[in-house]
Amino acid sequence: MPRGSSPKRERQYEHVKESAEKRGMPEGRAKEMASRTVNKERARAGESKTAAGSSTRGKSASQRGGERSRGGGSGSSEPTKEQLYDEAKKRGIDGRSTMTKQQLANALGR
Repeated sequence: MPRGSSPKRERQYEHVKESAEKRGMPEGRAKEMASRTVNKERARAGESKTAAGSSTRGKSASQRGGERSRGGGSGSSEPTKEQLYDEAKKRGIDGRSTMTKQQLANALGR
């Protein structure tokens, strides 16, 4: 954390870091993610001297509630290649093992 950080941001950093470590993220990556998250929140709140435009636009992490995280939530409505392959297998589509994701989707009529 930068010198002069508020106690609130210190707590936020620790919370994000510990949460990431609980989910199995390596300590170094968890620290990096926590720093980036807190720095972005500081920029949004006008607590930093400089801020990138991308740091001040869009929803904040707390508003987003993990929408873009890869934690296995509902996430994207688009099926994975593995899901398409499994469906093609159930339907008995020939040649599925050599098909790309797009080809599988086309073969399934998506």
